[in-house]
Amino acid sequence: MADELSAIREELREAAEPDRVPDLQRFFKTGPGGYGEGDTFIGVRVPACRRVVRAHRGLSLPGSLRLLESPIHEERLVALLLMVDLFESDPGSRRDVYEAYLASTGRIDNWDLVDASCPRIVGTYLLDRSRRPLYGLARSRSLWERRIAIISTLALIGAGDLDDTFAISERLLGDDHDLIHKACGWMLREAGKRDEERLVAFLGEHAPAMPRTMLRYAIERLDPATRARLMAIPRADR
Repeated sequence: MADELSAIREELREAAEPDRVPDLQRFFKTGPGGYGEGDTFIGVRVPACRRVVRAHRGLSLPGSLRLLESPIHEERLVALLLMVDLFESDPGSRRDVYEAYLASTGRIDNWDLVDASCPRIVGTYLLDRSRRPLYGLARSRSLWERRIAIISTLALIGAGDLDDTFAISERLLGDDHDLIHKACGWMLREAGKRDEERLVAFLGEHAPAMPRTMLRYAIERLDPATRARLMAIPRADR
């Protein structure tokens, strides 16, 4: 395992573009007070990370979890993508990967890490199980656990099950973080592709309490007249 982890780290460093690091630090808000404060980038593009993943398919779950402990963002991304690959390629591993993922949310600490992994692990695992874990995550004080709760429903939407997307979005209406507003709006928009009538009804009911960013994301695919009508609904706190 140690040799393979060393190889992964070396391949990532060979693919690094240090000139990209300042832009990545700004984009992922790594400065003081930012949601990614203190995160470390080495400048590896996502396609290059995915090439490393393909070269190391079959890394054990303990190996991926070791890599997930890294302070380097791209190493954590590769670790999560390897966990996704293990989950999808080895049905017998699914429970272990799911449980390890939820035990490691402290290391899944930026929106790209969440979005690249949680629907394919958490959402997929819960397709034929109780969704109660998502509601526990939605109540978390952790921004990233709350984002996992709503983004995981992308897998449920893909299966035609929209109930949890709407229910969790409703519970997160009062969230104070823009990344949650965007995430809920995105998932509502995806749900609307399956059932536009239900989306419009939900937005008509909840627009007064809904952050404007969430609403704007949710209505992007609606016709102009419907978008204008929903945006014209005044906020309840005005």
